[in-house]
Amino acid sequence: MPKITFLPMNTSFEVKRDQSILDIALDHQVPLQHACGGFCACTTCHIIVKSGADSLSPMEDEEQERLERMGILDENSRLGCQSKVRGDVVVEVVNIDDH
Repeated sequence: MPKITFLPMNTSFEVKRDQSILDIALDHQVPLQHACGGFCACTTCHIIVKSGADSLSPMEDEEQERLERMGILDENSRLGCQSKVRGDVVVEVVNIDDH
């Protein structure tokens, strides 16, 4: 089973393959904001991938456009609602107040 680690809380969980990071966070009470309910309509579930980017589903155009529009896209930025775990990954939860 894949393993995900959330920073800065440094908590890890074994998860089912192809679960979204947002769903995993909600299942384990990890504080990941999600104003739109996980429909790629906002950027409140923005995360930074610290390791294992190749263990996530590929970024779709809609996610990339949303991040670019908000001016927060870099090579490690993803939206938790759109990122499905396929292997071990470490992500940092970003507080929207930090943008």
